Amino acid sequence: MTQNQQAEEQRYVEEIGIFFEQTGLPRMAGRILGRLSISDSPYQTAGELTEALMVSKGSISTVTRLLIRIGLIERVSLPGQRRDYFSIKSGASHQLLKDGIEQTITFRQLMERGLELTKGRTGVNRQWLEEMHGMYVFLEREFPRLVKRWEQERKANK
Repeated sequence: MTQNQQAEEQRYVEEIGIFFEQTGLPRMAGRILGRLSISDSPYQTAGELTEALMVSKGSISTVTRLLIRIGLIERVSLPGQRRDYFSIKSGASHQLLKDGIEQTITFRQLMERGLELTKGRTGVNRQWLEEMHGMYVFLEREFPRLVKRWEQERKANK
């Protein structure tokens, strides 16, 4: 691999990390997922991740546990190997969609609470709550339809 390719891969891993950080997850979670998504092998040891990402084993250990818990990666043992490996979990895209739907429902519920608390009031804050509530009601209704369409399209392209 050339130095330019290596630099591009590192930049990609960092961009995924920043994206994850912007969604409220640790940057390291995105970096690990980014690294797993472009590694030549579908399996990476903690040591390989530590070396590739230039971080401590403790950081890898903590964040891989988080990624396992939220269903994006899995710990795998391979026959004849004494080490554990990490890989992107089959169905991780579904897990992300499911999480998105759950977050949409939660935020819609929070907006409903805000509307209840501001009942009878007027002003910018109330208007914002109404707009956000309306948008999240729409998203909650449409999200499952989009997922279903995506699944149909995915099956048709297999």
